[in-house]
Amino acid sequence: MSVGSYGTIRPADVSPSDVEIFLHYVPNRLSTAEVTLTKLSSENILTPICHNSKTTTVTAERNTELLGGLYNLKLSASDFSDLGIYTLHIRPKQIRTTIMDCGILASLPSVRGIIVDLSKVPSTDRGKFTPQGLVGYRIEYINNNGTKIPNFYRIVTSSFYCIPVVSNLTSSTQKAVRYQYSNSTTSLMFLTVTPSSAPTSRPNVVPFIGDPAQNIILTNTFFNPTTVEVEMVEHDASTLAHALYGNQTRALDSGVYTIYDNNNDNSIYKQYNLYEIKDEFNQTMVEVREERIDIDETLNFDDITQ
Repeated sequence: MSVGSYGTIRPADVSPSDVEIFLHYVPNRLSTAEVTLTKLSSENILTPICHNSKTTTVTAERNTELLGGLYNLKLSASDFSDLGIYTLHIRPKQIRTTIMDCGILASLPSVRGIIVDLSKVPSTDRGKFTPQGLVGYRIEYINNNGTKIPNFYRIVTSSFYCIPVVSNLTSSTQKAVRYQYSNSTTSLMFLTVTPSSAPTSRPNVVPFIGDPAQNIILTNTFFNPTTVEVEMVEHDASTLAHALYGNQTRALDSGVYTIYDNNNDNSIYKQYNLYEIKDEFNQTMVEVREERIDIDETLNFDDITQ
């Protein structure tokens, strides 16, 4: 008997086109404003990272094979122009379409499935509807009033092109439309889902897989949805360190107080006017530190300390 550790979680190598990213902004954590989401283009801001010469010794893998689970999220500054809290919701892409029919296979009447008319699928997602291309997708169902059936879904187990065929029933005057798989490309796709068959203990209780003309949502299961919070602030630890630990000067004649940026060759980071407000008896009432708008470039640190 062998003993080992096994993991069931694998790094995602999903295409950016299979991802949806939504952005929400609030100015502060006390805001009670209505939630308003903006959809970002995942293909423009999400870039997968590939192997390079330092991660693999196989030449063919470099700049070709995805380094699973690692992506570069490059956000546009125009979307983060204000101070506040930005929440990014990253989820698998949803494909909305309609069930054309719920039927069975002519050669295997025990196999039930959902038939989708590909002309009702958005053109940008139609390329995913290929033989076995939807295996693992999750199907969620929309009620007639537009709400989604909560906590209810089915998983696609197979997907193939199909064509309708007319089968005779017990009576020669009765006809039924059934479906058979097609090796050629057609406008219809037969999706088998799980669960779809009745349990052996209750053979007459058939699981619900949808109704004709019902709206559905197909979602890939390549990765779990995640949320990223980005807080835009005026100062971070680095800029606060300038005031605490950076080089500083005070011109005694003009009262100009200067703070320098240690990370940028002692360039001027902030300047303030220091002065006092006195009363009629020449007694100091208030000491003032006022931020300068016009920077005095003659107070360059390197020039002063030479």
